[in-house]
Amino acid sequence: MSLKRTLILATCSALAVGCASAPKPNATYVNPDEAGKVTGVGIESQDIRAMTDRMVRDMLANPVIARLQNPPYVIIDDAYFVNEGSQPINKRLITERLMIELNRAAAGRMLFVERQAEDMVREERERKRAGEIGAGANAPVRQVAGADYRLTGRIMTLDQIDPKTGRQGRYYQITFKLVDLESGLTVWSNLYEFKKEAEAGVLYR
Repeated sequence: MSLKRTLILATCSALAVGCASAPKPNATYVNPDEAGKVTGVGIESQDIRAMTDRMVRDMLANPVIARLQNPPYVIIDDAYFVNEGSQPINKRLITERLMIELNRAAAGRMLFVERQAEDMVREERERKRAGEIGAGANAPVRQVAGADYRLTGRIMTLDQIDPKTGRQGRYYQITFKLVDLESGLTVWSNLYEFKKEAEAGVLYR
């Protein structure tokens, strides 16, 4: 009986020690509009949010777009948004947020063609017209929507490093253009630029 009691006490003591020494979660929520503790010279959440917010306001204020009687059909994706900078980045972080914020702010003044969903749209149209499925609530249209304008853009950087201290600097110039898909003319353009410096590099993925 004494041996059994000793084993039980030893087990409880081991569990208590294990629970006490278990590491506590160290993840914390950080405001995406502010720089966090892990920061470097790369494009970060606050840069993307500030950049896209500015582009939305400027694009909607453009007189060419504002005076159109009918809402233009626009493509905004990463197909023609080129990264020539030194930082690898998921370009859709920029183009997706720009499109979504524009869609909300435009309130029907601009309509967006989801070109990356073209295969999905064509498959559904073919099944409807073959009578495999119902026509849906909307009246069928003869063709898939074409676009009036498409977003293009470019990420460019200029890097500096002090070989003695390892301190890094990086200048960004990120350009945006809205191109008329009939004439090839640029009807709107803007750029976002900033420069960062840091003592040590941060790995961006």
